[in-house]
Amino acid sequence: MSNWFETLDSIRGQVWDTLAQGVADADHPARYPTFATLSDDGWPEARTVVLRTVEPNDSLRIYTDLHSLKIPSLRATPRAALHVWDANQALQIRLQAEVEILNGPAVARDWDSVPDHSRQSYGTQPAPGRPIGDALAYTKDPDPATFAVLLCRIQTIDAVHLGVDHRRAGYSRDDDWAGQWLSP
Repeated sequence: MSNWFETLDSIRGQVWDTLAQGVADADHPARYPTFATLSDDGWPEARTVVLRTVEPNDSLRIYTDLHSLKIPSLRATPRAALHVWDANQALQIRLQAEVEILNGPAVARDWDSVPDHSRQSYGTQPAPGRPIGDALAYTKDPDPATFAVLLCRIQTIDAVHLGVDHRRAGYSRDDDWAGQWLSP
């Protein structure tokens, strides 16, 4: 039996399995990917997000406040990069995604699944990232109207396994995820 990092198909499968583990296990490193966008003045912006759902070979869903600063960035340039490092597998996953911002009735079912204590993250006043007078000069009032889902349709995957022999593979939606070995 071969190791997961020896074939293009098995690496791609491991990437999606790893992402799915991030949804299922709050302690898994894939649970909290880095999510990067471009600000409206062209600067890269990276932040940690929580991975909520995975549709293998298609998309990821991330929850956010509609008033967070990533929303205008995504409206201007509806693309993002995501990064996961899983030290236990020595696996780096880099994803490029086209992002659709969903809110209102389209995300009512998602809102219903958010535990009460987590709803506090949607409805902060002033809005996230805005200046405040001191560290605790904000309020949290859960508001489903400020809840949004980022539907990230994955376009490319770059996976690097840093084993004894480093291996790197690239995949694209455009070639139906066939894969290509890349120099690590």
